[in-house]
This record gives sequence, structure tokens and C-alpha cells, in this order.
Amino acid sequence: MKAITLSAPSLQAFQSTTLPDPVPGPGEVCVRLRAATLNYIDVAVATGAFPVPSFPLVPVADGAGDVAALGPGVTAVALGQRVVPHFMPAWQGGPIMPRAVAALRGMTLPGSLAEYVVVPEHSLVALPAHLDYAQGAALPIAATTAWNAVRAGQVRPGTVVLVLGTGGVSLFALQFAKAAGASVIVASSSDEKLERARALGADHLINYRTTPGWDDAVLALTDGRGADLVVETVGAATLQRSLNAAAMGGTVFTVGFLGGTTASLDLLPAIVKALRIVGNNTGSVADLAEATRAIAAQRIVPVIDARFGLDEAAAAYERLAAGGRHFGKLAIVH
Repeated sequence: MKAITLSAPSLQAFQSTTLPDPVPGPGEVCVRLRAATLNYIDVAVATGAFPVPSFPLVPVADGAGDVAALGPGVTAVALGQRVVPHFMPAWQGGPIMPRAVAALRGMTLPGSLAEYVVVPEHSLVALPAHLDYAQGAALPIAATTAWNAVRAGQVRPGTVVLVLGTGGVSLFALQFAKAAGASVIVASSSDEKLERARALGADHLINYRTTPGWDDAVLALTDGRGADLVVETVGAATLQRSLNAAAMGGTVFTVGFLGGTTASLDLLPAIVKALRIVGNNTGSVADLAEATRAIAAQRIVPVIDARFGLDEAAAAYERLAAGGRHFGKLAIVH
């Protein structure tokens, strides 16, 4: 099979190669991959910011495709079925455990930049009928993370949700929140991206480049109340403002680290407002299945900013690594 491998922690280390076709064992399924989408964790692996056991490896955590072969005893899926493999195949449900973190597609296990991959049958979720493969490949990390954010924030009609940026998680959070009847504030550095967010249903827009005190702007937009849920996708650079922008009893759902992982905080807003600061490591297969059912029921369409060919993987990585250029997800189509 054709595959793209990463031979070292470098954006210049992608190589096109041929690998043996994988064969499924008991309880396993061989998936013919049709598309992949990038997450910042993929860039972190390719730049050495996220350590992996060894190189070379087949990168990219998220993908989607068709069931090509069944191992002995498989009953959960059928040949030809369109499926999405979860990138943490050992995390079926419940709280995350160390063994789940040890098995990561595109890091410790073969990823999605190959024609075929073998995965456990119970790590697969059916691809909604209204989505194509690239859209389906956006679901495992970004949609699952956003789904867990809106669940953690108990989002419902009347809830105010603040999302930072216009990447995959932020846009899924916007779409899920609007489907639940919430009011959504989007903060971005680009007026053009903000207008695109408005087209997806955003109620209020803040350009944080022209309005550096965006936390105060959130309070002004909500008559001093703040946001019930803040989807914090940046990290240390914005966490203090996210605490300030949150409502009494609100939730700050923190998932990003682009703005750093070490923060010096004034804890008083968190204490006085009785905030919940929730960390997240995506979610389980069960969480992905819930998010996918919601997407199917509401006919939500993931936002794909650009599609690259398999041999253009390096260019897709470079676009994501550059930061600030994309709106939604970057896909690599096989």
C-alpha cells in the first residue's frame, strides 16, 4: 500500500513509501482510508513538541474510510461500511486511563496517511450519511472535544457560549451550541473569519486584535454576566481573560496549548465566581459516537477550509503550522 511516513521530528521529513498491506486479526477491521484531517497534535508530533516513541511512523490521528476486510469474530461492522476510526482505540468509554493514552493513532500506532489501517472493531463509528470522507475525518478529535465542551457547560437555550478562534474545535462548538439553542460569541483576529462565523450562526463577534480587552467586551455584550461556557482553545496566553469573561458558576473548558502551557494566574476570579476549569483530552469512542449521532440528527456539516492530496501532506502541515490562515479543518484526501 502507498503511505506517507514521517522519518524524523521535522516538517521536511515526510516521505512517500510503499508498505505491506495490513491484515486484520481477531476482533480487528482493515479500513481503506479515504481522507484524513489535521490537528495541532499532528504538527506537534512533526515538530518534536510532542514526543513519540520512535520514527519513522505513519502520521495523522484522524481519518475516515470504508471497511475493506474483517478479522475473525468481527460482528460490529460490515464490509463496505463507511466508518470513522477513533484515534484512541483503547478508550471505549468512562474516565480516561493510562492505557488509553498509550495507544494513539499517528503517534504510537499507524495513522491515517496510508491506504489501509487495521483497528479494533469497537473503535469504529459509522460515518453519517450526509457527510463525505473529509468531513467525517474531522470528527474524532475536533467534534468529540467540542461535544464534551457543550456537555460540560450544560448548554441549552439561554446559555451564553464564548469560543476563541475559528479552528475545528471552535467551529464545532459554535455549531453544537447553536443546535442547542445557545447564544454564541466568537473571538478572532480576522474580520473576514468573523463574518464567516456569523454565517454559521454566531450571535456576537469580537476582533481581539482591535479589541485586546476582549474579556471586557464579553461582559459588556452580556450586561456584565459573562459567558456560561468558555471554550478555551489557546492556552496560557488567554486563560486569565477567559476566567474574567466567564459567568458566575460558569465553565472554562480548556483544550489548547498554542499559547503556552504554563500560566501565572490570579485565582480570585475562579474562586469568587465558583468557576469550573475543565481540562480535556478529547473523549472516548462512546463520546465520538454521541457527537456523531448529534451531527447526524442536526445535519451539521463540518467546515473544511482546504483539501490537499496525499502527496501534498507536507504543504497541509505547513499551512496549519503557520497559524491563523485556516478556518475550520485542513483535509488530506487519498
